[in-house]
Amino acid sequence: MKGARTPLPKRPYRDTALIYGSFAVVFVIIAFATGGNMLVAVPLAAGCFLVATAYSWWRIRQRLEADEQES
Repeated sequence: MKGARTPLPKRPYRDTALIYGSFAVVFVIIAFATGGNMLVAVPLAAGCFLVATAYSWWRIRQRLEADEQES
């Protein structure tokens, strides 16, 4: 038996992009503050942002489609 699903936020795509964007910015700030190589940190943060956001958006879309088929 499946547990009750938590409801999606009002704007799940925007919220996901804001959260992962914030994580990327924090990562770059930490790299800068600790003297890290910015030529590595910025593309790495951008890549992680893109992969995490794409995966989350794919999962949200799957969930919306599943909810639509159930109703």
